Amino acid sequence: MNGITNQYNYMEKLTIYIDMDGVLADFDKAAKNHPKYGTKGFKPDLEMDFSTFTPMPGAIEAVAALLDMGHRVYIASTPPWNNPSAWGQKRNWIEEHLPSLKRKVILTHHKNLLKGDILIDDSTYRGQRDFEGEFIHFGQNGMDWKYIVQTIDNMTELLKIKLTKNN
Repeated sequence: MNGITNQYNYMEKLTIYIDMDGVLADFDKAAKNHPKYGTKGFKPDLEMDFSTFTPMPGAIEAVAALLDMGHRVYIASTPPWNNPSAWGQKRNWIEEHLPSLKRKVILTHHKNLLKGDILIDDSTYRGQRDFEGEFIHFGQNGMDWKYIVQTIDNMTELLKIKLTKNN
């Protein structure tokens, strides 16, 4: 927990990055509901409208809980390179479902370059394992939103981090 116990970061808010597809927004459900699902050549990243995804169960409430704890929360998403319209669709999804984070979005293919305390992501092929803080592999070994929020709340209490509600 490099960022959390570092003498310069102690007593500050945690910086938390959350992936979008498969963590905040239900990519798999959208793919399965697409008319071309199961057909040869279906490319979900190129053919789906990212703005129409439903939130993952518990995701919206979890983000609200993390914000209520006083943490700095950002969305760190990897948009499909060959579908530039998906970038705007992701922005529209965020404005609809998480408007308080609409100006806290980072689009990157290299999540290892992010600086912070916690990265919550469902995949490992964009540098997640090399993230300098704690990587929480969403969806693995019981890592659902309820568990993650409780863990971060416990970390906050155990480390006696004094949080403020101001950004």
